[in-house]
Amino acid sequence: MTSTVSKEQLNRIIYSYHWDPFEVLGFHQVKVKNQLKSVVRAFFPVAEKVELVIKNKTFNMVKIHKDGFFEIVLDITDKPDYNFKITNSENHNWHLNDPYKYGTVLTDFDLHLLSEGNHFKSYEKLGSHLIEHEGTKGVHFAVWAPNAKRVSVIGDFNHWDGRYNQMRNRGSSGIWELFIPDLVEGENYKYEIKTQNDALVQKTDPYAFMCELRPKTASKVYKLSKYKWNDEIYLDKRKKSNMLTNPMSIYELHLGSWKRDEENNFLNYRDLADQLVDYVLDMGYTHIELLPVLEHPFDGSWGYQVTGYFAPTSRHGNCEDFSYFVDKMHQNGIGIILDWVPAHFPNDQHGLAKFDGTSLYEHDDPRLGYHKEWDTLIFNYGRNEVKNFLISSALFWFDYYHIDGLRVDAVASMLYLDYSRNPGEWIPNKYGGNENLDAIDFIKKLNEQVYLEHPDVLMIAEESTAWIGVSRPTYLGGLGFGLKWNMGWMNDFLTYISKDPIYRKYHHNNLTFSMIYAYTENFILVLSHDEVVHGKSSIISKMPGDDWQKFANTRLAIGFMYAHPGKKLLFMGTEFGQWSEWNHNQSIDWNLLDWERHRKLKNFFKELNKIYKQNPGLYEIDFDSNGFQWVNCNDWEGSVVSFLRKGFNREEVILIVANFTPIVRHNYKVGVPFYCHWQEILNSDAVEFGGGGVGNSGGFWSDSINWDYQPFSLNITLPPLSILYFKPKLL
Repeated sequence: MTSTVSKEQLNRIIYSYHWDPFEVLGFHQVKVKNQLKSVVRAFFPVAEKVELVIKNKTFNMVKIHKDGFFEIVLDITDKPDYNFKITNSENHNWHLNDPYKYGTVLTDFDLHLLSEGNHFKSYEKLGSHLIEHEGTKGVHFAVWAPNAKRVSVIGDFNHWDGRYNQMRNRGSSGIWELFIPDLVEGENYKYEIKTQNDALVQKTDPYAFMCELRPKTASKVYKLSKYKWNDEIYLDKRKKSNMLTNPMSIYELHLGSWKRDEENNFLNYRDLADQLVDYVLDMGYTHIELLPVLEHPFDGSWGYQVTGYFAPTSRHGNCEDFSYFVDKMHQNGIGIILDWVPAHFPNDQHGLAKFDGTSLYEHDDPRLGYHKEWDTLIFNYGRNEVKNFLISSALFWFDYYHIDGLRVDAVASMLYLDYSRNPGEWIPNKYGGNENLDAIDFIKKLNEQVYLEHPDVLMIAEESTAWIGVSRPTYLGGLGFGLKWNMGWMNDFLTYISKDPIYRKYHHNNLTFSMIYAYTENFILVLSHDEVVHGKSSIISKMPGDDWQKFANTRLAIGFMYAHPGKKLLFMGTEFGQWSEWNHNQSIDWNLLDWERHRKLKNFFKELNKIYKQNPGLYEIDFDSNGFQWVNCNDWEGSVVSFLRKGFNREEVILIVANFTPIVRHNYKVGVPFYCHWQEILNSDAVEFGGGGVGNSGGFWSDSINWDYQPFSLNITLPPLSILYFKPKLL
């Protein structure tokens, strides 16, 4: 049977490699024997019969090709409202609206902004969106795949057959789009991409808001605006506060192993929220930090190999459940920081790798695009669309989920071209250096855009090198982060505290060196998940000595951490002395709280958070030398240090004295700035914390004897392996 389209156009549809199927399918005006008529064409590979339905009248369409190409010529010129009645070989029939009778959704201006990398709300244009278009409800799909020969939307609605629902290529933008009428929320879908080599790949939507539960990998159509938020009071308070001068005690956790049910299954976001909020409030933490909850295929990656940069993992529920989780925290005054991973992505076939058959999101050259340490791929930060994708992802979590901060993972691996590479395995930049200039530009733009749109949130860098200005503004030459993890302090301090006390005096510099560079960045002190895995042992297990000394050393270590300048972060399980390393496949060892000494250690953490938040001297001036003063850092022989922490007001002073030996020291003289009563507000050796009860009877009046270059002094008793906090009672 002769068609009104050329054989070439017909073949492009039949064999599914047309860049614009709208040129063929749908309604068109044609000339037949010099008379203007109309034609409707459709492609239904399983159909035996297709009827065109116009105002309840049916017209048999002609089967032009055995593979399911149908058309009908009409003696009309105006486009009618029509649909199809399809009958298959089993004589089942159904009605279907025609996607190819609808116009484009994306404007030329949208495409221009997306192509030049300046559409930082690209998630509003790309991906799947429930909309009403030209009077019909349905789903609009759009995806960037510039090197594809053909892209189709596939799903349950078309039996995962890419011959249906072939998308339209919007020219030089490389974006393909299609509006499919009558689709509803919850539909599973992917993009089927035919590469230039005619290979077929099925890809998860990079912009999907929700995904199937692993091991399934389909995206899901989801509408985000359904959840009714109740955190206005919290957000208003956040806007008026300064996070850098507020207390910040962060509880880092992995939702999949903080707590599970009795059958070791994951808990829903809502159940986690209800249990976690009570625990965090009771313990006194100000924030929680979640190991990545962005969608990821492999549990063992802990979330650090992301495939869904706009989707909370379905392991714990859906988007509304996650919204409830955030909302619940905020209503109780608890901030939420998310781990976010723009440094690399996994090579899973359904993900971003070789997305359109080419190295689209990654570099093609493995010397630039492959992380051999993690067996992952590195983003091509020099490509506008990739930068747009990542910046939009970061903003999305602030825009839609009200997140308080992002901890950007593995920044060092982004900054250096030779990161974890041997000579010959990397390519120098255009100046011959090892700096990744495209990544640096991306990071600066990322932070500028986030702080431009959300000045009340935090961007936090996990960066382990001596790169200058990580947490300094870009206009001063910095990278623009708000805070940086202090990996130097962490390594030095863990080296020191893990030594037998008899040897600590020979490593005194590990204890004090951090103050040399303490104000070069806005630091967070971290004892994170990375320090309790891969044979490193848990925090309490790192401590030397018998069990009593391990508990005492743990209290001393954390007490010192809270007194040291910088915000604080501790990983789950540390607060009650988990002995074993963290195992992501099970809950942390809550059963340890059946033992009194573990409960008492937990009480110490609780009291420490309380004292920390109640005393501005411990947090107001973390990033300026005005907030810290050594009293005596030179008693290496006794392994004792003493220092002052200061707030904005003169009265907000805390004296800290730490004894890193198991020896009780009586009449230990320490200088103080005020003549008054100094109250002992924290003693890590207190009986209620599991200590021996050696102390100072609540405190002393200072003596009029200058000491340690201070005008007054105290004679105190230093309990073994302990830290003491004193606060002046000024008149």
